Amino acid sequence: MSRRKTERLLNLVICLLATRRPLSAEQIRQAVPGYDRDGDEAFQRMFERDKNELREIGIPIDVVRDPWEDEPGYRIERESYELPEITLEPDEAAVLGLAAQVWQRASLAEAASGALLKLRAGGVATDQPVGTGALELRVDTRDPAFPALWDAVRDRRVVRFDYRGAGSETVRSRTVEPWGVVSRRGRWYLAGYDRDRDAPRAFRLSRITGQVSTVGRPGAVEVPEGVDLRAMVGFPDETTDERVAVVRVRQGACEGLRQLARAVRPGTEGWDEAELAFADPERLAGWMASLGADVEVVEPPDAREAVIRRLKGALA
Repeated sequence: MSRRKTERLLNLVICLLATRRPLSAEQIRQAVPGYDRDGDEAFQRMFERDKNELREIGIPIDVVRDPWEDEPGYRIERESYELPEITLEPDEAAVLGLAAQVWQRASLAEAASGALLKLRAGGVATDQPVGTGALELRVDTRDPAFPALWDAVRDRRVVRFDYRGAGSETVRSRTVEPWGVVSRRGRWYLAGYDRDRDAPRAFRLSRITGQVSTVGRPGAVEVPEGVDLRAMVGFPDETTDERVAVVRVRQGACEGLRQLARAVRPGTEGWDEAELAFADPERLAGWMASLGADVEVVEPPDAREAVIRRLKGALA
C-alpha cells in the first residue's frame, strides 16, 4: 500500500471518528486530504474502494440515512471501533514481552515495540520476568534481503532476485512465489515456489545478491495447504557434502582453529598450514573473517572468495 493511500485511509478514519453527526460523501471529500476535488466519478470510485478496504480490516463504517437529507451520511461509532478491555495472564504477558525482545534487532522491532506500548497503555503489564535470571533473546536478521522478502510474504507478492548457488560463483536471476521466511540453525531462508525450476525450493538469504524486486500485484501468491516450510528448509538449495579447506595460520595464534583442524603442517615465514573440514563456504567465511589477519584461506576458490566478500563488506 502506498504512503499516500495509507495517509488518506488514516485521515478518513480520524474524520469519521471525530464527527458528532454523520457526514455526507461531499463533506468527507472536502474534509479529508487526498481526495480528488475536481472529478466526481473518480472521487466516488476512490471513496467506495476506501470504505470497502476499511471494512475488510474490521473498521465498522455506519451508513445513516436521514429522511430529511438526499444523501446518506457516514460515521464510525467509537463503541464499535474501540477494542474491549484486554486481560492477559502473567505467563501470557511474559510471552509477549519475550516475543518483542526476539525482534529487537530485526526490521520488526518498531512494530513490536509499538504493540507493547499499546498494551501497556491499556493497563496490561508485558514486562513480567521469566525465571530468576535475565533472559534476553535475539534474532539476527542482518541479511539485506530480509525486509523485502518479509513484506513480499505478507503481501503474497512474487519476487525476483539474483542468487549465488552453493559451491559456485555463478549468479542467476530467480523468480519465486514466496511462501515464508524461516530460520534454521541461525540462518534465514526463503521457502517458496521457484518459477524458473518449476518446483518448491528454499533459498538462503545470505546468498541473495543485490536488491529484491517485486513482480506483479499483491495477493497473487497462493500458499498450498499443508505446506511445511521447516521441512522445505531441510533441503535448501545448497550442498551438504563435506569438503576440505586449506588455511594459512599465523604461528602462535588461533589455538581453537588448530584444535579443530584435521591436520596442521609447519610452514615458513611465520605461517603454518591447516586443513579444515567444512560444508558451507559462507559459514566458514564468517569464522575465518572473525579471526582477522591471523588466517588466510588458500583454497577452495569459493571459500576464499566468500572470505574476501565478508572483509570487503566490513570495510565498506
